[in-house]
Amino acid sequence: MKFLFIEPFYGGSHKDFADGLTRYSRFEIDLVTLPARFWKWRMRGAALYFYRKIPSFDAYTGLITSGLMSLSDLKALCGGRLPPSIVYLHENQLTYPLAPGEQMDYQFGFTDITTALSADRIVFNSHTHYRSFFSHLPGFINMMPEFTPKWVIHEIQKKAGVIYPGCHYPADVTLHDRKPGKPPLIIWNHRWEFDKKPEVFFQALSFLMEKGADFRVALLGEHYQRVPSVFSDAKKKFGDRIIRYGYVDCRSEYYNWLSRGDIVVSTADQENFGISIIEAIRHGCIPLVPRRLSYPEILPDEFHPLFLYENPNDLFEKLLAMVLCPEPFFPHRKGLSESMKKFAWENQIVLFDEMLDKLTCTVNSEKQRYPSPG
Repeated sequence: MKFLFIEPFYGGSHKDFADGLTRYSRFEIDLVTLPARFWKWRMRGAALYFYRKIPSFDAYTGLITSGLMSLSDLKALCGGRLPPSIVYLHENQLTYPLAPGEQMDYQFGFTDITTALSADRIVFNSHTHYRSFFSHLPGFINMMPEFTPKWVIHEIQKKAGVIYPGCHYPADVTLHDRKPGKPPLIIWNHRWEFDKKPEVFFQALSFLMEKGADFRVALLGEHYQRVPSVFSDAKKKFGDRIIRYGYVDCRSEYYNWLSRGDIVVSTADQENFGISIIEAIRHGCIPLVPRRLSYPEILPDEFHPLFLYENPNDLFEKLLAMVLCPEPFFPHRKGLSESMKKFAWENQIVLFDEMLDKLTCTVNSEKQRYPSPG
């Protein structure tokens, strides 16, 4: 079987997922992409580009795409003649937080809905994301003043499921020994964007400085056209404490930074899976993440009391305790790392290949039972 993967936003978690699926799947998958910028215009117009870019869909057993692709538009342009399709939802526009000063464009939410209705299968990247989407969907539909299509909720839900994306680290990782007495290295490896709440992270670092704690920081993570000013302000404020400032494009070098790290922190306001935290934990960092979003789901229950925080003040106090007195926390490194092993692509690809196999078998069976007229 041969599949086509269309990714209109080839960057960040979208790129990680597309690269992993095409690399590890036992099936042949052709990947066609657009650069990771102007996401709103990708949702509005990428279907027009791919309609002309791809000469024929007839050679493919199935189609895979992400939620930033208007599958309903592409299907309409092709006269409905598309192979069975799967949409993988990294995020959705019903629940994604708005940037400061931005007003919600409801059409993007309706694009999510029509894309989901046009697909044969919808796959969410976590149970948290799944629940969030379907808890917001009725209210979103009910904003319509009349003739509300409440039927779409059931139609989408009956073909929706959850499979965690894979992570590119190998299934087996060797943890480096920590050298006692060295200032702990705190890792920030998230996108440099508003929804990751970097200002709260830097407030936590300021709290450490006020308390006289010694630490170092590596500011990793991808950023796009605009970088929040809080990062340049932090570069001036924390000076030599910041030993890495900027995105690390080379994966092996990035993993080397994670292996050198001691603590990884998230202050995110939006996170449907948390691949950056999972990568850091697997390479030996101990996490400090909020007790919300996807983090309680990906972190085993026994680690919740130590490594989940309730609010910013709780974050500040727990981070200070980790920096000043690491003994109660760092013995858990091995157990934490082992708990992330299941997310390696070598393990997750089995579920994705089963899904691809089942999709084509089910749809082809339905075609045999209900052949087209003529």
